[in-house]
Amino acid sequence: MPRHILVQRLGHVRVKASALEDLVQKGMDQAIEQEKIEAIGNYQLTSSFDALIEAYNPGEPVVFSASVDVPPQPTLKQYKGLAVKAEEIQPDIGKVDTVLGDYRKQLATLVPVEDRAAQSDDIAVIDFVGHLDLPEDAPEGAEPEEIPGGKGEDFQVELSEGRFIPGFIEGIIGMKIDENKQINATFPEDYPQAEVAGKAATFDVTLKELKERELPDLNDDFAKEVSDFETIAELRESLETRYTDEAEQKTKNNKHEALYNALVEQVEVELPVSMIERESNFLFRQTLMNLSEQGIDVNKMITPELAESFRKQAQPEAIERLKRTLALGEVAKQESIKVEDDAIDAKVEEILESTRENTKNIDLGRLRSVVEEDLLKDEIMTWLEQHCTVELVPEGTLKAAAEEDAAGATAVEAAEAVAAEKDTEEDPEEAAIAVEVEVVDAQSTPTKAREPKGDKTQEPKPKKKAKKSK
Repeated sequence: MPRHILVQRLGHVRVKASALEDLVQKGMDQAIEQEKIEAIGNYQLTSSFDALIEAYNPGEPVVFSASVDVPPQPTLKQYKGLAVKAEEIQPDIGKVDTVLGDYRKQLATLVPVEDRAAQSDDIAVIDFVGHLDLPEDAPEGAEPEEIPGGKGEDFQVELSEGRFIPGFIEGIIGMKIDENKQINATFPEDYPQAEVAGKAATFDVTLKELKERELPDLNDDFAKEVSDFETIAELRESLETRYTDEAEQKTKNNKHEALYNALVEQVEVELPVSMIERESNFLFRQTLMNLSEQGIDVNKMITPELAESFRKQAQPEAIERLKRTLALGEVAKQESIKVEDDAIDAKVEEILESTRENTKNIDLGRLRSVVEEDLLKDEIMTWLEQHCTVELVPEGTLKAAAEEDAAGATAVEAAEAVAAEKDTEEDPEEAAIAVEVEVVDAQSTPTKAREPKGDKTQEPKPKKKAKKSK
């Protein structure tokens, strides 16, 4: 389009403004590259844009002022000789028998029972219909309301605690085949259906069939059936190793968390607003991804107002993550901790060999970067463990102490509130207190030192479903 027609349509000022915006962006890019500035986020123009438009003449130099955020320079007051406490997690070897018991149930044969009453762990087939109990103030002649969805025929239920609402399973235990019984039960206060939560009900139940499980023996054949192991001893050893490793990993995570928290208390840094905003956005995107993986349509659920609210709520976590990353980076810098290329290559190769995905779809550059971050974090934490004191305490100790401190703080706050109210009543003129608060804003990139990952080892899965008698 000819220039004079473009100017006529858009206006002289708009054309100048568009050209000036392009010049300013190019000028900033050149200045950042020339001065080797490690910029964070986009620039902020400090010159008046209206004044620039007025003074701008095509073909003449443009002089403007702008600012851009750069990585902050943290100061660690101390990172050697820190003393922290962490909870030690003991392996629950008893879970081995629980897991094996579950496997036995899955492979059990269901055998009909006719010569006794129902007992715990039986499988019952029932017809039932439930009605909500009438309130005490119900009018005379009122009929009990049938529970929505509270009716079933040939309904199979395992007679184990927690399989139904409190009182229902207990009422079936002791019944005989073809027996009919009125069972009283109460829905929990937190029951998903709000219209029945916390309400008492009566169920009319008829026991039609009763079955018991015939469990397979815990032998080598059983081990082959439910896993890839040849013997029951190997299967037991595998499960024991799994729970031992899990406990050790949780203990390690607790130690690292304690060291992270101690480091954050020692770091002094002024975080740019752009860093905090970027980190908050990163957390927001992670949340959206998690919701999408659960089958939630985030496009329908998330409004602009809700998104902005979440970003504000995420800022404290974003600041904490950034401080951790900067603190760990400063330790690595001060102690010259780094990861050799050979170690990174070996870990990348290990991941590629173990992945079931098509390696052609993997961003190798991104994978290498993530591996380097993880390995560097491990090196830094290993160094900190060697140069700090971590006292291991029994599981639950620190949580109990924190709850006690919180309860004490709440009591103090309540007492102060009562005292303040009393003082206000006695001297209203002294009730108003001016408080000046300094707020430091900030913003960031996804953290370099990633959070410790949980053990993803899976228990051996049974290959077959439970057998059922006909």
